[in-house]
Amino acid sequence: MQVKCFEFNFLPVNTYVIWDETKEAAVIDPGCFYPGETETLASFIRDNGLTVKLLLNTHLHFDHVFGNLFVEETYGVKAYANDLDMPWIHTMASRMAVFGIHYEGHVNPIEPDHILHEGDTVSFGNTTLHVLHIPGHSPGSLVFWNKEQQCVFTGDVIFQGSYGRTDFPDGNHEALMTGIRTKLLTMPDETIVYSGHGPVTTIKHERNYY
Repeated sequence: MQVKCFEFNFLPVNTYVIWDETKEAAVIDPGCFYPGETETLASFIRDNGLTVKLLLNTHLHFDHVFGNLFVEETYGVKAYANDLDMPWIHTMASRMAVFGIHYEGHVNPIEPDHILHEGDTVSFGNTTLHVLHIPGHSPGSLVFWNKEQQCVFTGDVIFQGSYGRTDFPDGNHEALMTGIRTKLLTMPDETIVYSGHGPVTTIKHERNYY
């Protein structure tokens, strides 16, 4: 499996395109906000001859879903996420306003069509991702674990040397710490961690912080 990371929007968010030898691909957390960013994403997919089969959201905070509509309309796929985060879609404009961000008309909040829970799997080509539910940063935060390639896409659950904020009204610090310790830090040392913001890290490195 190969991984390409893009940094999109003003926060910025890591958007991942992952694919294998079949050229089938998944897009994780499309954060495309500006028109140039959607073209960057589309050009990469086109130039590498990829066929997008999955659109995955680790969670539904606005910075991670700006590009959902573009990916859905361009590649004919529907997003997967956990339904506990749906309130973030329903109140997207007002939540953005809290951060002083003016709602842009080209960013249309849409509910994911497919709901994922702990223990589910999603597949493209010859690749399978295992779904883990680790709430705390948001109620519906998911991580996508590829056991065979020993890598995990964690969204905002953990970053290099840090973890997702839990001071939102629906945050839960204790739940986040418990999930990290019991579901992530039990993975093999060499597991590569692809976070929602910032650089790549490993499970071995992150054990120093919890």
